[in-house]
Amino acid sequence: MNLIIDQGNTSAKLALFEGRELVKVRQTVHWDESFVDELISGRKVDAAIFSSVARYDISLLDMLRNKFPLFVDFNKDTRLPVTLGYRTPDTLGRDRIAGVVGAMEQYPQSDVLVIDAGTAITYDFLRSDGCFLGGNIAPGINLRFTALNQGTGRLPMVGPEGDLPLLGYDTPTAIRSGVVRGILLEIEGYIRDLQLKCPSLFVFLTGGDALLLAAKLKSPIFVDKNLVLKGLNRILYDNVEI
Repeated sequence: MNLIIDQGNTSAKLALFEGRELVKVRQTVHWDESFVDELISGRKVDAAIFSSVARYDISLLDMLRNKFPLFVDFNKDTRLPVTLGYRTPDTLGRDRIAGVVGAMEQYPQSDVLVIDAGTAITYDFLRSDGCFLGGNIAPGINLRFTALNQGTGRLPMVGPEGDLPLLGYDTPTAIRSGVVRGILLEIEGYIRDLQLKCPSLFVFLTGGDALLLAAKLKSPIFVDKNLVLKGLNRILYDNVEI
């Protein structure tokens, strides 16, 4: 059994895999050794991988290394099942790589676009030959709401739930529709433009806001909230002998 830890900007996901099958997932803002022990209680974990896009307590890495002899700290030197066409691989988020690897696991030798809607929204493209060409980074839903509230003098803080008219009929709906509809048009635009170049493109949507956005999108997409975890599990297999 494998332990996968994906530390994001606002929370972490810890998961257990039996081979390629996802067995259990827990999401938390804070985790420590006792949290890990509770998650794996009664199970034999053979290997573990840790990936982070945020700052973390370095002692957690020491704990993981001591607890799991087959341990991978996902960094720039980690072996990958894809090649990187990105010009600055040292600054490329590990979660972005894991996302396209997770998509490749499901549709090998295919052009894939992975949209990860979390704190930020990332758009990442993997070519059918396994080359990660790059992608874009934009503010996520909550960042956009927060920026409008904190960057102006009078606009209120609103959330994504509620009426989404084409044209707002008051200030809260104007903000909500501006943010959410703006993101939907953004996503549809990326899909449309890439499909002109890659007609057989597979599109994956993942991240904390995936379900909220998927229900409102017109383009056919695959929703997989655990795509990054699946990619990390594959990367683990490429780096240890289990």
